[in-house]
Amino acid sequence: MTRPKILIVEDEQPLVTLLTYNLETEGYATTVAMRGDQAADLVHEERPDLLILDWMLPGISGIELCRRLRQRQETRTLPIIMLTARGEESERIRGLATGADDYVVKPFSVAELMARVKALLRRANPAFAADTMEAGDLRLDRVTKRVHRSAREVKLGPTEFRLLECLMKSPGRVYGRDQLLDQVWGRDSEIDDRTVDVHVGRLRKALTSLDERDPIRTVRGAGYAFDETFGRVA
Repeated sequence: MTRPKILIVEDEQPLVTLLTYNLETEGYATTVAMRGDQAADLVHEERPDLLILDWMLPGISGIELCRRLRQRQETRTLPIIMLTARGEESERIRGLATGADDYVVKPFSVAELMARVKALLRRANPAFAADTMEAGDLRLDRVTKRVHRSAREVKLGPTEFRLLECLMKSPGRVYGRDQLLDQVWGRDSEIDDRTVDVHVGRLRKALTSLDERDPIRTVRGAGYAFDETFGRVA
């Protein structure tokens, strides 16, 4: 499954850290530029699927970079979300008129920004926001909350479903127990991290009840990952 690539162009390090963490948690691949001129080069090197662009940047301003990208054929339709501390209507109109697809005023809700990213990617390429996730003979349906392995329905509880969904978002990425507790159970959960092992065991049992290949990889001393080679032809 291809991970959508998002280029974050922002010169405030705490905000870069916040955006990178949340976007990668959602399964996106991220690249960061802290200057407008650096971002101009990275757009052509990385070919991102979406740009999160700060208005005020060293080198080249975000508004000027947006204008330049819209003038070039290869980046004319690149989805762009503009971040800015400017909240006046006239400035929002200017940003959108320059070619930004969306406009978010700081400080903003991370959940709202993630929803806007997903919506914009869906419009640009519906496959990026698909309601199903597939790997090999494994299929997870986010709408019906059902999982199938070939023709067999895999019976999972709500926690095991969320756990599988989390791991499948980023094949190959290793999640520590604390990270899984945060993303599957929530930040305020008081559950012991060893509980993760119990639920991973239940998930594995459900997925491999017919002696099928286990798609979950244990990384000793680090955590768990969805095997990025699962489903590939040897």
